[in-house]
Amino acid sequence: MKTSDFQVEDMHCVNCAMRLQGREDSLPGVKTVDASYRKAKMTAVYDETTISEEQITSAARELGYTARLDPA
Repeated sequence: MKTSDFQVEDMHCVNCAMRLQGREDSLPGVKTVDASYRKAKMTAVYDETTISEEQITSAARELGYTARLDPA
């Protein structure tokens, strides 16, 4: 399992964070997604042999959010 942090600066409320967290159920290989609109950050725990960081950012984009891998 791998853990990656993503910057999601266009989250505005708790509902935005909940929408992103809800993606964990529909993405194979993703164990958990934790999102905070206050921190503008999303953390995903996933099986890197099943799903890539690009696929995770793409799933966020489908919901209307811009997620970028956090370089920190």
